[in-house]
Amino acid sequence: MTTKRLGLIMNGVTGRMGLNQHLIRSIVAIREQGGVQLANGDRIMPDPILVGRDAEKVSALAKRFNIERHSTDLDRALADKGDTVFFDAATTQARPSLLTKAINAGKHVYCEKPIATSLEEAVAVVKLANARGLKHGTVQDKLFLPGLKKLAFLRDSGFFGRMLSVRGEFGYWVFEGGWQEAQRPSWNYRAEDGGGIILDMVCHWRYVLDNLFGEVESVVCIGNTDIPERHDEKGSKYQATADDSAYATFKLKGGVIAHINMSWVTRVYRDDLVTFQVDGTHGSAVAGLTDCMIQARQATPRPVWNPDEKRLHDFYADWQKLPDNVVYDNGFKEQWEMFIRHVCEDAPYKYTLLEGAKGVQLAECALKSWKERRWIDVAPIVV
Repeated sequence: MTTKRLGLIMNGVTGRMGLNQHLIRSIVAIREQGGVQLANGDRIMPDPILVGRDAEKVSALAKRFNIERHSTDLDRALADKGDTVFFDAATTQARPSLLTKAINAGKHVYCEKPIATSLEEAVAVVKLANARGLKHGTVQDKLFLPGLKKLAFLRDSGFFGRMLSVRGEFGYWVFEGGWQEAQRPSWNYRAEDGGGIILDMVCHWRYVLDNLFGEVESVVCIGNTDIPERHDEKGSKYQATADDSAYATFKLKGGVIAHINMSWVTRVYRDDLVTFQVDGTHGSAVAGLTDCMIQARQATPRPVWNPDEKRLHDFYADWQKLPDNVVYDNGFKEQWEMFIRHVCEDAPYKYTLLEGAKGVQLAECALKSWKERRWIDVAPIVV
């Protein structure tokens, strides 16, 4: 048993997602645990080089986490034959060109989503990676949330019977940036910079729906720009040109109907920032990021509609919490370990760039539905 080095170029780790989820909670955590163990007992130790435009930021991060290498020169990093994997968590608009450059340099690629702002760009990257014979992957983080893993467990156990519907609620209030600092970057609200909640979140809903409830066959969606003016990171006022709320209904293979509300302009009155209620003939469940509540048909109360009397029954009390019988690792870290095994020992891996392209496709269909005010069918992607 030996420990082998894996040279890793990490681009975009000064941003919120890149820093917290991918650097700190994934790569740094993997290094601290002694690497990723392969099937033959060997271990793979990631050796990252942090790449970014701000020399002071990447230098400070490298020092903070005892990482020896950092740079502002991406081309030079890509030219180093000792680094075989490229990761990107920078802006969506720049991602296709960065992935293309990395693939042409012979690097395996792993990236945040969306992988592009258009299906055409996404498919081109998939085709290029396949043609070069390189490994590739896309972050599918919601599938690894404990709450959604519990939904998968319930589905596999037959708890739901025949699934009927899925109702998702996602969102929270993102401050406008004037009187309180915004929690999201300003480019999220400019369509010209690749912003918009439909492009950002429908990519997530594609893999969640496909993997948990049934492949998406068609979508109808409406979006809106509810807050027309915001303030950027420097306090300057700008016009918000991208959608900040959207409401979509999906028809899934097998007959399940899913509806998801998504908004950055809603105040939370629910158990979590995202919740999914799944109703089936034999039982229902409501899952958030971590917890999952269930109600079997044998334990379902018998409500009677009577608007003339005040409701006294506590419907929440009729639900049971699914026990935490499993200890879940950080989902981003788990995905990194899967991709590293895929690269280093050709372990099975399904979350490729094609899955990322499917997310872009569904977002594109949702935007088209909003524009044309109609249902849009989701066709198979040919690569």
